[in-house]
Amino acid sequence: MTRSSSAETASTTTRQALIRARFDGAQGYDGAATLQRVAARALAGDLDRALAERAHTPLRVLEVGCGTGFLTEQLCALWPQAHILATDYAPGMLARVTARLGARVDVHLMDAANPDVSGPFDVICGSLVLQWLDDPATALKQLAGLLAPDGVLAVSTLRAGTFAEWQKACALEGQVPATPDYPDMPELSRWVPYPCQGMWRAERCVQAFGTGLDFVRHLKKTGADMPRAGAAGMGAGALRRVAARFEKSGAAVTWELAYGCFRRPPRAGVFVTGTDTGVGKTLVSACLVRRWQAPYWKPLQSGLEDEEGDTPTVARLAAGNALHGPGVRCFPPAGAYQASLSPEAAARAEGVLIDPALLALPMDEPAQPLVVEGAGGLMVPVTEEIMMVDLAQRWGLPVVLVARSGLGTLNHTLLSLEALRARGIAVAGVVLNGPPNPENSRTIAHKGRVRILAEIPHEAHIDGATVEELSQRLPSWPEIAAV
Repeated sequence: MTRSSSAETASTTTRQALIRARFDGAQGYDGAATLQRVAARALAGDLDRALAERAHTPLRVLEVGCGTGFLTEQLCALWPQAHILATDYAPGMLARVTARLGARVDVHLMDAANPDVSGPFDVICGSLVLQWLDDPATALKQLAGLLAPDGVLAVSTLRAGTFAEWQKACALEGQVPATPDYPDMPELSRWVPYPCQGMWRAERCVQAFGTGLDFVRHLKKTGADMPRAGAAGMGAGALRRVAARFEKSGAAVTWELAYGCFRRPPRAGVFVTGTDTGVGKTLVSACLVRRWQAPYWKPLQSGLEDEEGDTPTVARLAAGNALHGPGVRCFPPAGAYQASLSPEAAARAEGVLIDPALLALPMDEPAQPLVVEGAGGLMVPVTEEIMMVDLAQRWGLPVVLVARSGLGTLNHTLLSLEALRARGIAVAGVVLNGPPNPENSRTIAHKGRVRILAEIPHEAHIDGATVEELSQRLPSWPEIAAV
């Protein structure tokens, strides 16, 4: 370890100790923590809705940064049968949770940035704790790793714009505010822990105070008066001037809140989709099946009057030499239609309607990666109400997006990535199909904030040997799962 890194570690440790001491000494916390109650109720509501959508009752719940138990109390009411483990970095806070809820919950002293508990948990949550961590994105990734399949991670934090009124008063008095720098929504969008699906939502709360010094006392009572790292505190005279200026503007502060709710995939696997029909989804699917020795599922197949269908094609191409193995396991389509139309139109042409209830993700051997291939692109209709992208969201698997490498791909690929992220769908990466085009590859990676998984060249003849060779260009399953 270098001298500078040793100093940084010591500084971080000292700061953590100061944060712990402030929260341990926050005796007026429950009476002052109005915003903390609001955030806890809102986060509990998000959790309740997320679990109700899947009719899933959690059995193991982990809470980080429990404080005095505002959210913990909500969790107990939501899931009376669940085992709840409430953790906090401050021993004094854990003592108060125990006093509030008794034996209903177990408590554990733990730094949310370095979890030392064993999963899996059906729910992991924490209200207004991320802003106290040095690397929130890494902490979220570590916590997501403790989720059970289909488990939910839900957190709240403060975002940019919080304390704007106080910061303005400081600037008008020539002072540099010591309030922390909070992330904006674009930065928060990069904190979504892969391979979880989900997104952040924003909320704003305004809290009025009698005087400027009342606001300062409020921060102290809630343990939140810790200045940002490297910031110098104001002298008493400067603090009084800033407080007076703050009172003239109304003595109210805005709390900018962000709530994130993220779902771990229900099983191992990917959803393969494309920017268009005929971009090479089936070839890429066959390569992934071959690379990972994975089962395959094409939920909806149309166009059987013109071709054999993707399921037998993948089975043939990915099998290799079937004499030396069991071949490819393919789950049968939920719907197969003759016309070369969208699934909705092809089914209607045969006088039938697609039943969404039949489109349930196969759950056999859930630890083994499953390759699911969509029909057409993301906005292809499945029913009057459901598009292919809606199924991707329902299934919860990270997406492999297949795109052409040449002219026209930038618009289609970037729009597809935007559609996925607008629904909080995790993206494993992009596969470019066709002649090498380094400029398009670089642009998609940079503008789309995505990994290029592979570039598949044009092949005049595709057979099992070709798929075997091309499959080696793609990442292994552990490399996909751990991005």
